[in-house]
Amino acid sequence: VKIGPFCYIGPHVELQQDVELISNIHIEGNTKIGKGTKIFPFASIGTMPQDLKFKGESNSVLIGENNTIREYVTINPGTKGGGGKTIIGNNCLFMISSHIAHDCKVGNHLVMSSHSALGGHVEVDDHVNIGWGVGVHQFCRLGRYCMVSACSKLVQDVPPFMLADGSPAEIRSINKVGMERSGFAKAEVDIAKGVFKILFRGDFNRRQAIDYLQNGSGLAGEEITSEIIKFAQKSERGLA
Repeated sequence: VKIGPFCYIGPHVELQQDVELISNIHIEGNTKIGKGTKIFPFASIGTMPQDLKFKGESNSVLIGENNTIREYVTINPGTKGGGGKTIIGNNCLFMISSHIAHDCKVGNHLVMSSHSALGGHVEVDDHVNIGWGVGVHQFCRLGRYCMVSACSKLVQDVPPFMLADGSPAEIRSINKVGMERSGFAKAEVDIAKGVFKILFRGDFNRRQAIDYLQNGSGLAGEEITSEIIKFAQKSERGLA
């Protein structure tokens, strides 16, 4: 482990092999940081959650391996209402001044751009891209390989493979570039596009669209179709 000057590390913090703290970093609480993670100056991790319901109960931050946490990033631990844990996966990039609030559950390979923020209890699946200045409302869910474009205000869920934009954000298209860069075949991109047209641009309401995708369309049974349907059916805030 490499620890630069002017860092504060609390007594219950655990830093695993090859963690590097550049300088001027504050880490406290029951915080565990996985191996190979690199943290830049003035990041603050594990300080008290910004939730008026928090009454000092036991909580924690669990950060996985090979993450890059840039300057002024803030990551808060969980609360009783969210299970007490904020969890971050592996190979994520948190750019300058981004914020992860209490009880968030973040997967792997997230790219979170500068000045963006996740409200409390947000769930983010793998390979998500969050643009500059995005605000994500509490309890929202972001599916795999989706993207939220810069300066958006997201107040509802974004299904896998979709691109949301606006204030409030709406699903505008599929995340075509993201899928192609990640190695999805053209046929898979076309399936995602077909689901998007039925779910967001067709004449059906949401329930009718899902029924048609499951039973009446040529997209039924496809893995991508099933993943998007399952995500939509679990949505409590509705789809953007």
